[in-house]
Formats: sequence, C-alpha cells, structure tokens
Amino acid sequence: MSFQAYLDNIEDKTGLTPRQFVALATEKGFGPGTKAGEIVAWLAEDYALGRGHAMALVHVITKGDRIAAKHVDSGTAHSDPSDTLWLDGKASNPANG
Repeated sequence: MSFQAYLDNIEDKTGLTPRQFVALATEKGFGPGTKAGEIVAWLAEDYALGRGHAMALVHVITKGDRIAAKHVDSGTAHSDPSDTLWLDGKASNPANG
C-alpha cells in the first residue's frame, strides 16, 4: 500500500483528513521531536488506528508532507508517484482526477 493510500484509508476510517490530524496533534503539543510512541498511543486510544496507519500519521505530524525520493516510483510496497503527500482529503486530490 502506498504512503498516500495509508492516509486515504485513515480518512475513510475516521472522517478526518491528514491536515486535520496535524492540527489536532499540534493542539496536543505533538510535532517535530515528538516520540512516535506518544502519537501512536493517542491515535490508537482516540481513533482506534493500528500501528501501520498511525505511523503514517506520525511521519506527517513530525516531518511534514514530504517523503524520501527513494520511495518515489520505487516499485516497492510503499511506492508513491510523488515525493509530496496530499494532506487535504482524497476527494480534493488532483491526482485522483
């Protein structure tokens, strides 16, 4: 599953976009430098997200919308067509055209 697909699935499950999760995390004091375990625990408790989906949000919350170039069109399980993730909801993603 691509990184973007993880984020889209989270939106399907919770009704919240990745950008909304970033805002909620910021309100809780989470951001760059926050340990993954703290964020994973919050997402599991409040949103019933499993570790894989939570870790996708950990990346977005702590590192932003960019992924390493090595994952772009890599043909691996987490390959994405772009190094920039769409955070504003899958319905508005131009790539879903």
